[in-house]
Amino acid sequence: MVMFLMPVSPAAAASPIDLTSGFYVNPNTLPATWARNNPGDSRAARIQSSIDSKPIARWFGNDSNIGSTVANYTGAADGQDKLPVLVAYNLPGRDACGGHSGGGAGSPAAYRTWISSFAAGIGTKPAVVIIEPDALGDFECMTQTQINERLGMLTYATQMFQQKSPNTYAYLDGGNAGWVAAPTMASRLRSAGVANVRGFAVNVSNFYTTSQSASYANSVVGNLGTGSRFVIDTSRNGNGHNGQWCNPPGRRLGVTAQVGGGAEMLLWVKTPGVSDGNCGIAPNTPAGQFNPDLAIRLIDGT
Repeated sequence: MVMFLMPVSPAAAASPIDLTSGFYVNPNTLPATWARNNPGDSRAARIQSSIDSKPIARWFGNDSNIGSTVANYTGAADGQDKLPVLVAYNLPGRDACGGHSGGGAGSPAAYRTWISSFAAGIGTKPAVVIIEPDALGDFECMTQTQINERLGMLTYATQMFQQKSPNTYAYLDGGNAGWVAAPTMASRLRSAGVANVRGFAVNVSNFYTTSQSASYANSVVGNLGTGSRFVIDTSRNGNGHNGQWCNPPGRRLGVTAQVGGGAEMLLWVKTPGVSDGNCGIAPNTPAGQFNPDLAIRLIDGT
């Protein structure tokens, strides 16, 4: 008897959500490390309970061994059948307006090498990646040449995740509800290659409520005219936005990471208690440094 085999098409990329059993809790976040190193401090137990024990994204910057660093991190999550959330944060000239978080790769070529290695480090493991917070928000502080250069780097980044990380949901950063008008942001996302990845992220390191953020993001989707999905950073949006962006008082932790909730996912992208810069209620704490008083105030909403 003659058997006829039907041609088999390539398997579609799997959902990293379906491939895992919940979000990965990184045991080595800055607040977790602080709590471990200060067991006698009265704040440690509260920080451990309310922040350390929750799934929080890990931010990755300039690292000559970025491929192995990312491979080890996603491998640790994969070993627990959990979904890690990573932030790629290494664009040359980043934070062009704020300045508190400046730095990044030394050149566009260096960035391309870095982001290619980042994506390859994930490989086929399931992951969520937020691509370059603020990258599409601060064009007013850049020249057109710089903007074009940045759009080229971001497009390359989306292509690397598309090609090298088939089980990753990658999201370009799409600003926040109070920054860039939705039609403008949609145009920038389109120019940055959003069609190559899952979608975009809003409210990263900001304070707008989940409903405000979802309304803005849905408007961006409407202007994109594509099937882009979005995620929302809820790490510090429990009390909404008070008009300040840099270590403002009276903010509160938002709901912890979950699938759904008005977006594809709600995530803690910013690490609660990590300073936005030498400003607000932490004038002596540089950007990226953990301050336990900031953490406690987010727990209490003060």
